[in-house]
Amino acid sequence: MKNTIGTSIQLTVFGESHGPAVGAVLDGLAPGISVDEAFIASWLSRRRPSGRTDTARVEKDEFRILSGVCDGHTTGSPLTIVIPNADTRGSDYAAIQDIARPSHADYAAQAKYHGFQDKSGGGHFSGRVTAGIVAAGAVCLKALERRSIFVGTHILSCGGVTDEAFGPDCEAQICSLEGRPFPVLSDVAGAMEDRIAEARSCGDSLGGIIQTAVSGMPAGVGEPWFDSLEGVISRAVFAIGGVKGIEFGRGFGFGSLRGSEANDPFRMCDGRVVTLTNNSGGINGGISNGMPIVFNMAVRPTPSIALPQQSVDFVRGTDAELRIKGRHDPAIVRRICPVVTCMVAAVLCDQLALRFGTDWLAG
Repeated sequence: MKNTIGTSIQLTVFGESHGPAVGAVLDGLAPGISVDEAFIASWLSRRRPSGRTDTARVEKDEFRILSGVCDGHTTGSPLTIVIPNADTRGSDYAAIQDIARPSHADYAAQAKYHGFQDKSGGGHFSGRVTAGIVAAGAVCLKALERRSIFVGTHILSCGGVTDEAFGPDCEAQICSLEGRPFPVLSDVAGAMEDRIAEARSCGDSLGGIIQTAVSGMPAGVGEPWFDSLEGVISRAVFAIGGVKGIEFGRGFGFGSLRGSEANDPFRMCDGRVVTLTNNSGGINGGISNGMPIVFNMAVRPTPSIALPQQSVDFVRGTDAELRIKGRHDPAIVRRICPVVTCMVAAVLCDQLALRFGTDWLAG
């Protein structure tokens, strides 16, 4: 089982949904990076369930930093963060532990781990594990902000309701998301929440499209071919359960354009190279070009729904009908936004350390 990503700065996640704790380790951070525990807590609060569109399972996420930090700064040794699980109910899954929940990892995990995997609430495959990503990613976000690099994610569309997209001045838009319990840029939160609540009342769930932007990224970061910046971001994002598609810039929209419409013309502005449009999403040849990095992700509807579903008992080898009980999100698009932001922050710190050296992040 591979649980580590990164080359110069590595992120490792651990834990299970209903185990004692989840958490993360950041290895390779330079000494001297500021670690603000209140900032980490604020990002964990963005991921935490908080309303009618979220699960009833509410963890306090009272994390502990076990190593790698002294007097509010990194020491250069592995930074380990543990987040205890307190609101666990593994018994909710006892009756269905051998029945594959459609579109969950249950059967695939059984085929790979032969029944030794933790089955309660998805075990290590659970979205609960993303709490560790958020805690570690918040450390990376703070380091990026010291270099005037900002990362933000919002819900672009859900249930037929559409938010405005990130524009050229995305730093201001990213900052506008601060303190918003529902991450949208315009006044559409109530309409989206209504659509999610309607799906929940029917025993169903919703998916959506989320959008991430990175402002302030210097040009020249990334590699051509197999370690392209799009590639390493995509690899990280696809590790997050529920993400099933990604496009950079105009993405699939390029398929209906001519070259004269798709190309981004270059100009000089205040002594730096810029493009008049950003159809490429800030990346050319796998390398950042200095414009905002912008990409969209498709998030599937939450697989755990209350409606009856056809399935199989993979231990007894029989067909089965499944009715899922327990506490589940009718849509994960709100809570996945801080997870993506923090995951991308970790990836960017790794890429920047590879380009400029680890001490660059310490400022």
